[in-house]
Amino acid sequence: MKTKLLFITTAVLMVMALASCSKFLDVKPEAQVKDSELFSSELGFKEALSGVYSSLTYEPLYGREMTFGLMGVLAYEWDYQSSSYEFDKIYAYKNTKSLTRIDAIWNGAYNAIANNNMILSNIDGQKSVFSGNNYNVIKGESLALRAFIHFDLLRIFGASYAENPNKLTIPYVTLTTKENFPQLTVSQVLDKVIADLTAAAELLQVDPILTGQTITTANDGGYLLNRQVHLNYYAVKGLLARVYLYKQDYVNALANAQVVIQSAKFPWIKSEALTNKTVSDLTFSTEHLFALNVVRLKTISNDAFTATGNSTFYITPASLSDYYNSSSDFRYLYWFSPNDQGNLFLYKYTQLAAATWPQAYRNKLPLIKLSEMYFIAAECLKNTNYTQAVSLINTVRVARGVNSSAVNTVDFDNALASEYRKEFIGEGQLFFYHKRRNDVSIPKAGGLDLVALKGYKLPIPVSEIVNGVGRVDNQ
Repeated sequence: MKTKLLFITTAVLMVMALASCSKFLDVKPEAQVKDSELFSSELGFKEALSGVYSSLTYEPLYGREMTFGLMGVLAYEWDYQSSSYEFDKIYAYKNTKSLTRIDAIWNGAYNAIANNNMILSNIDGQKSVFSGNNYNVIKGESLALRAFIHFDLLRIFGASYAENPNKLTIPYVTLTTKENFPQLTVSQVLDKVIADLTAAAELLQVDPILTGQTITTANDGGYLLNRQVHLNYYAVKGLLARVYLYKQDYVNALANAQVVIQSAKFPWIKSEALTNKTVSDLTFSTEHLFALNVVRLKTISNDAFTATGNSTFYITPASLSDYYNSSSDFRYLYWFSPNDQGNLFLYKYTQLAAATWPQAYRNKLPLIKLSEMYFIAAECLKNTNYTQAVSLINTVRVARGVNSSAVNTVDFDNALASEYRKEFIGEGQLFFYHKRRNDVSIPKAGGLDLVALKGYKLPIPVSEIVNGVGRVDNQ
């Protein structure tokens, strides 16, 4: 992967997404941003990091395709989706619409990595410009972002660890350079992800979300407020739990999940935060380890989940009853809205009109949540402490207004898959759950054999194969 030219590409994209980061996004007439200008001050680093986060909210990435769009279609979360996904739904990716969408994910993600690497390439040499703990926090978040994006690229384009840990997958890009980075194996990519996250966690020992330091706007303009929309210390530990589980390292996955669970920093949503539908906390924001602040979420949600949208997604009442077998389930009660035909749009990303709707609930797109930590811990314990594993699943159920229930050992995997579908609909995690396990099929997918169809591995862009030195087809 060559990265030299990607910085300008992303800068142009982010002009549309984050106008406030004027210095970072100031594309010179000669189409060249000078590092010496951008990274000469702490403010420049802050704006650069904000720009990377913002670039991830773009619709080809987490603003659509990597959450409820393509990932939702591949996981058969929807009963209806735009005809533009007709080939994706049968895992036939070699058509123009699919390839255009897939290429945009690849290019957008590596553009974000290139920008992020600009921060990391400059930050150590400019350590003196930082105040307080900002050097540690900004470098820690940047390392975590690099790991986060690469891991999701692996989950989209690479083989799963369960399929073949030694199969060549994606390049892990650590510098902005004209040189190509080689494709690495699944195991090698995971090792680099873990190394970046481990370094990030060490730097983020000063994170206020961990230390308990009270931050106000009097502290550096409140820069370290709102840590849940940054890759904070606990988000890094949660991501480590996710990565280690993917690697089938259950000891380390459990240990990292338990750090989050035992922190008690992310309280379960309360029913009283949901019942008044004019000011409801629709995404359960108290439980977010990491969420993106998507300033265009109202437009994105209206486009995808209303009858007047350009490319709508919905489920039928029969699917809703199948997904949520309890009418007291908070998700059943508050996450869906019927259209004129009685079908149901996802409501969790709706931006409410009430002026009193809390700012903390607005524009949130969750990417790592507390519930996942309970599911990871449960999966890690199912062979060593089955009673505790079931108890962890039931903790989530009770937190969602559902009664505890027994889970037979033979039904554990299906029960957990069902919980993933209920909990993460529209968030992109269900497809990755099945891929991690290398399941032959996904429920509701009509018996399609994803392993035989190579449906779990989206094709690397043709241009990358043609132009990349030593690239091999990831299929």
